[in-house]
Amino acid sequence: MKASLIVLLIPILLSGCSLLPGGSSGPAACPELDDVELPAKLPQCPASKVVERVVTKMVPAELPPMATTAGKMHLPIVGAIEWVRIEPAGLLLESRIDTGAVTTSVHADNIQLVEKEGRRYVRFLLTDPNTGATVQQELRLRRRVLIKQSGLPDTRRYVVRMWVTLGETRSRIDVNLSDRAGFEYPLLIGRNFLTDSMIVDVSRHHTVLQ
Repeated sequence: MKASLIVLLIPILLSGCSLLPGGSSGPAACPELDDVELPAKLPQCPASKVVERVVTKMVPAELPPMATTAGKMHLPIVGAIEWVRIEPAGLLLESRIDTGAVTTSVHADNIQLVEKEGRRYVRFLLTDPNTGATVQQELRLRRRVLIKQSGLPDTRRYVVRMWVTLGETRSRIDVNLSDRAGFEYPLLIGRNFLTDSMIVDVSRHHTVLQ
């Protein structure tokens, strides 16, 4: 019985040598692996080199140029605030362009009605915003207009005729004389100058060079 058990264990012990990792079968190593020499230092992969670097840069697209004319008549486009020249005073005034106003108006001081040889004239002072100097004007009275404003008493204004130039548009129009001391701009350009002459884009300012 004991002899047969020993015969069975010998093949099992011999086969265990090849199954254990590293050729080890418990305390004793397999004799077949004792002659294998491992390198002292395993070879390392070479460091990677950057052959080409790709850089992505976001460049905003250029905006298309803004139109300078519009409509079937190709009328010039102006902004809500522009420099306007008035004559005969020869003053360049920063002006509000207002399609809601019927008539153009300008700030004037010392307004007086005078009569010469049966004709009525208006004498008044305009102020040069660049120098602060005053320019006296005496122009023929065109008419008087009644101005009604919400919450304010009605006022009458004298109306004279002036040359008004905005960009390449020059026209002789009626201008009423008013007290615009409480307003930011001394000149208000109304529809009597704008109609059939130009288109107003309120998003733009100072589009016309003088």
